[in-house]
Amino acid sequence: MAGLLTGKRGLIMGVANDRSIAWGIAKAMADAGAELAFTYQGEAFGKRLEPLAQSVGSDFMVDVDVTDDASLDAAFEQLAGRWPSIDFVVHAIAYSDKNELTGRFLDTTRANFKNSLDISAYSFIEVARRAHPMMKENGGTLLTLTYQGSNQVVPNYNVMGVAKAALESATRYLANDLGPEGIRVNAISPGPMKTLAGAAIGGARKTFKHTDQNAPLRSNATLEAVGGTAVYLASDAGACTTGEIIRVDGGFHVLGMPQPDHL
Repeated sequence: MAGLLTGKRGLIMGVANDRSIAWGIAKAMADAGAELAFTYQGEAFGKRLEPLAQSVGSDFMVDVDVTDDASLDAAFEQLAGRWPSIDFVVHAIAYSDKNELTGRFLDTTRANFKNSLDISAYSFIEVARRAHPMMKENGGTLLTLTYQGSNQVVPNYNVMGVAKAALESATRYLANDLGPEGIRVNAISPGPMKTLAGAAIGGARKTFKHTDQNAPLRSNATLEAVGGTAVYLASDAGACTTGEIIRVDGGFHVLGMPQPDHL
């Protein structure tokens, strides 16, 4: 995939560490020739991100809180001050109180429901609103991350499933709004992965093992596979793909029940 993104610039939002899905995407995009900028939230995440950003030749990092309009405005003003235009944004941001990612969805609190939907779904709309003026001349790509718990019940995923359902719907509506500007909007849906975010969900290890044993490819997604999918979507090869939820889950989503050995 070398060279597929040569000459393209983009913003990566949501790298927590070197096992983050966002980092897998960033690494693949850098390897494909893209020039990258990064956002983070708070000093601790900034310290983790800095050496990773440097490893792909980036010296541009911006602290941003996606629940704060002024913070988002400032981040995109800095971005516009650095580059006159961008070609893609990767939105890999989600949050819910981990105490509510166990047990029953019925016990979701109003406060956590609002916060989860705000950070995990609405923030993508706010990002798109600020990013698309920087893409108007040549078009571009907006990418976000989702999970099959958006349309199927996954134990303990709870309110995050509702948030991802909202995010997927927002992806389709944004694709329709921004299509006339040549901007594609898509979501990638990996299977369970061993990330910091994934570990917050109750029973994460069992879920990972179950999908690894039963997916048609007998494998969970890898960072490299998700990264490669993102490169395709952001490249000229993805010019006619928009409004899609691209699954990178070893085929697990096609199953109606586990494999015979694991029934």
